[in-house]
Amino acid sequence: MAQKAVEIKNDVPQHIFTFKEIEVLEDEKGKFTFNEIKSPSFDQKFKASITSTPQTKNLNKTYWFRIKIKPNEAVEKPLILEFFDQTIDYITVYIPQPDKSYQIENLGDANPFDERLIHHKNFEIPIKNEGKEIQTYYFKISSSQISDVIIVLRTAEWFISYALDEYFYFGIFYGMILVFSFYNLIMFIAIRQKQYLYYVLYNLSVGFFEMSSDGIAYQYLWPNAPEWNQVAYAFSLCATSIFALLFTRELLFVKAKAPKLNQLIMAVIIVRLVFFVYCYLFDQTLFSYKFIEAIPLSVAFFTGIYIYKNGYQPARFFVLGYSFLFAGFTLKILIMLGVSWLNFGAISYYSLSFCFVLEMVFLSFAIGDKVRLLKLKKDKAQQKIIKQMAINARLKDTINQELETKVEERTREVYHKSLIIESKNQALEEVNSLLQKQAEEISRMNVLLEQDNEQLQTSVEKVSRDRVMNTEVDFEEFSKIYPDKESCYEFLSELKWSKGYHCRKCSHDHYFSGHILHSRRCSKCGYEESVTTYTIFHNTRIPINKAFYMIFLIYSSKGKISSHKLSELLSIRQSTCWTFGTRIKKVMEDRKKTLKKTNKNGWSQLVIE
Repeated sequence: MAQKAVEIKNDVPQHIFTFKEIEVLEDEKGKFTFNEIKSPSFDQKFKASITSTPQTKNLNKTYWFRIKIKPNEAVEKPLILEFFDQTIDYITVYIPQPDKSYQIENLGDANPFDERLIHHKNFEIPIKNEGKEIQTYYFKISSSQISDVIIVLRTAEWFISYALDEYFYFGIFYGMILVFSFYNLIMFIAIRQKQYLYYVLYNLSVGFFEMSSDGIAYQYLWPNAPEWNQVAYAFSLCATSIFALLFTRELLFVKAKAPKLNQLIMAVIIVRLVFFVYCYLFDQTLFSYKFIEAIPLSVAFFTGIYIYKNGYQPARFFVLGYSFLFAGFTLKILIMLGVSWLNFGAISYYSLSFCFVLEMVFLSFAIGDKVRLLKLKKDKAQQKIIKQMAINARLKDTINQELETKVEERTREVYHKSLIIESKNQALEEVNSLLQKQAEEISRMNVLLEQDNEQLQTSVEKVSRDRVMNTEVDFEEFSKIYPDKESCYEFLSELKWSKGYHCRKCSHDHYFSGHILHSRRCSKCGYEESVTTYTIFHNTRIPINKAFYMIFLIYSSKGKISSHKLSELLSIRQSTCWTFGTRIKKVMEDRKKTLKKTNKNGWSQLVIE
């Protein structure tokens, strides 16, 4: 039952310590010293690992691990001990020396990256292959997350080859995320559909989570800020869940196709955010319960299945992509819960990354399928329009034929009548010759009459205006003098600036036409004054020609006309007539003396304030 020592062999490039090869002692209170741990009294307290990969399941508690290595002088290659899990916070390594002493090295993501012995995302310790006695290595480990204590013995040659391959595949993985994200960002900029933006943010969140989990982010993004290693993965996981649900909601038209599921998605998003804020502010150890992400993942997965069953075809790629992701996530959860037979090396360790890639590809297919269906709908709509245009063309041709038939009938009728007219024209020619002389005389008289008509028309307009200004007329007759806003504003402009223009800000007397109809803008200071400013029409919502007529009616009736009568005549609400009429009557009262001296257009004296 003694612990099995691992012998260094020349033909074995690497060896992963499992089961009896690695022994564990849990130090819940963290009170044991290294001298106590290596003493014979503690030798029986170490227990062989019952799983292929031991885990630190009690968060922030201290665990002691030990392994035994049998040197082999026949092997001359340099050797390395490597910890495969990059999320371990503290690792204190006790390396045996030839003089029976121990060299102490501190590793873990709670320490600055530059202090590592080898600048690699994993934790590595060079070891010496000396002597013939079995060497015992001790490791003191504690972490705020559940960590896998995967200890690997590798030759430096194998480590370099493996590290280069690993970084190459990482480059492909993160490159795919960037390429997919950049392409969909361009699509979002081009057509402004939110599904592309949510997909970009989801992909970047996944990439950020993977970088936080595999140590790439610590190596390249924040090597001098180890405190970020404790929370960065939590931020990225929260963002991944939220943007995955938002993307699901937008891609599958959940709001329209499944309103209740839409409400569930929004509720899950809110609860996820509240949980994240609570963990961040009060208890960050809760971040380690990553299985909580199964809830938003399941909601998105179920939503895709539901929408697909209801006949929306792009959902099939969505469901397929999430099936891979769900499988990878389930595998990770089972391994974390201790189902050791599922942990069969690098494939299971990177299974979630592989599933993310497959999901990313199939989600892109889903987006493309959605665009394809939209294009088909557009094509069908165009075909429908073309068919309708063809029907319209046939209808047009039918109508044209009917019109041509009617034109022919009308032409024959006109032809018969033209023969009759021709005979009459011959008779009229004689009369025309007689009338020609009279026509010349009439032409001369018409010239004289035109001149008289012009003078008469001017007089009629003047008389009409004077009659409107001094007598009671209806709105139709009044509108002939002021038919629209243009004529009203023109009258106001002439009345308001009858004595010349002077800027109210700087008293300058030169102006330009303003942006509003008949407004004037000072050529010196730029102050623009509208034609209704400082008049009784300022800020009134009544149409200007009706407001003119209301003033005229109130003035001509000396203020005795009621608001009900005004409402009837002008088709305006009685309350509006009462408000504006009260304003007019007040001005009449204030200008009583001035109005007595006016002969005509007296009502216009009420306009200027």
